[in-house]
Order: sequence, then structure tokens, then C-alpha cells
Amino acid sequence: MKKLAKLLTITALGACLLLAAGCGGDKKDEKKADTKAPVKIGVTAGPHAEIMDNVKKLAAKEGLQVEVVEFPDFVTPNVALAQGDLFANSMQHAPYLAATLKKEPKFQLVEVFKTVSFPMAVYSAKFKKGDSIPDGALIGIPNDPSNGARALMVLHDKGFLKIKDPKDVTSSVASIVDNPHKYRIQEIDAASLPKALPDVDLGVINVNYALVAKMDPARDALYIEDPNNPFVCIFVTTKANEKDPRIATLQKVYQSAENKKFIADHFKGTITCGF
Repeated sequence: MKKLAKLLTITALGACLLLAAGCGGDKKDEKKADTKAPVKIGVTAGPHAEIMDNVKKLAAKEGLQVEVVEFPDFVTPNVALAQGDLFANSMQHAPYLAATLKKEPKFQLVEVFKTVSFPMAVYSAKFKKGDSIPDGALIGIPNDPSNGARALMVLHDKGFLKIKDPKDVTSSVASIVDNPHKYRIQEIDAASLPKALPDVDLGVINVNYALVAKMDPARDALYIEDPNNPFVCIFVTTKANEKDPRIATLQKVYQSAENKKFIADHFKGTITCGF
């Protein structure tokens, strides 16, 4: 009986070892595979894409292959990330992510590190710097909650109107408490604002979309957002990927001296590092 019990014990142990091997029991090999597996990073067209193309080159030197996936809007990259079509994305600031998660709590997305700062600015196809803006002028702002709030904060800061709390990143048109010049606010898709400039008097536009439309904030904007603002951009992934070793590699190369120099040289101060 003792020999039979011993034989059964050995057999059971062998089966456990086989199961462990079949399920990837060697965690060292699993981690190594994770580190080398390529990743897809979602970005919006323009500066985010240009920066990520440079990050891609730097990551390759670290043994990490990056595929940059461009999107024409802010919404789709978070949807694609939540659905597992992306490993991470780099195209939004923290208030935008917060607004997205409030609307879509099942997305399970998290900020993992800071990236860059893109100043929002006021542009016009009808007026120049120093011109008086007439009463009743039509002003286009982004139609998504966080960037719309940001635009209203800019308009408040520049004296166009007053909102209830100039530091509230959830402000909306309903937050306007004083509009002595009776400016009309029209909410427009953020990516479409540059094309809409001929149809409005002023447009408050994110710099990534302005640059794609060949507008330079330093040269073309009537007013530029104060640099002391809460809208620094962030690198985002899913909660499941938050501790993935590839995130550490991406942060290392994104926040490296080489990438910082690229951003400074390529954008000449229009876009600054937020880390």
C-alpha cells in the first residue's frame, strides 16, 4: 500500500508539472515574451503622431517594436483601447480622460505618465491681432466636454466672457454667468474647427489641429492659453496593461533626453514637455 501511495503521489506531481508547463508556468519566459511583443499605440494626426514616430525609433533601439495608429478624432482612440485593439494611446489630457470615463465607466483606462503640453489658442479668418471683436460675434469651441470647458476657460481668461468657476474643468456653456458683448457660442467638432473658421468669427482650437491646418499659434493666434493650466497630455493604457514592462520602456524613451530634444527642435517651443 505504501508503494502504491508513493507511486500515485509521483504521478500527481508529474501531472501538475505538465499542467504548469502547458499554462505558461515559467513566469520568467512570460515576462520576456511580453517585453519583446510589439505594441500598437493610438494617436491623433499631427504632433502626437510626429512625436510617437520618434518614440518608435527610440523604442526600436530598446528592442521594442511600436506600430503607430493614427485617428482623425479624440473619441475613437479610447474606444479602440478599451476594446483591446490598442496597447495604449497618446492623444489626450487628464480632464478629457476623466470625462470619457464618466461617460463610459466600463472602459477601465488609466493614466501612466505625462507627455506634452499643447496650448489652446483663439484664431480667426476675419480678424487680426489687436482688432476689436464686435458684439454678437460667433465663437466656435470644441463640442466635447473637456475641450469645450478648456475653451471657455481661455475665453474667460482673455476677457470675452465670465464663467462661474474659471478653474472648473467641467464647465459648459451653461456655466457662463456674464456675457456683456453677447458673443454667440457654437459647439463644433474639435477636428473640424480649422475648416469652420470662415463660417465663424473666432475659433478656439487645440494646437494639434491648428498645426495640421498649417496654423502656428505663435504666428497666427489672436490669443494663446496661459501655460499654467491643468491640461498636460498623458499616456494612457488599460488597467490590465498598467504594470506591463513595455509601459516602463515606453515611458523611458518618451521622457528621454533624445525625445525631449526632438520636441524642442521640431516644434520650436510651440509644444512643450509636460514631464
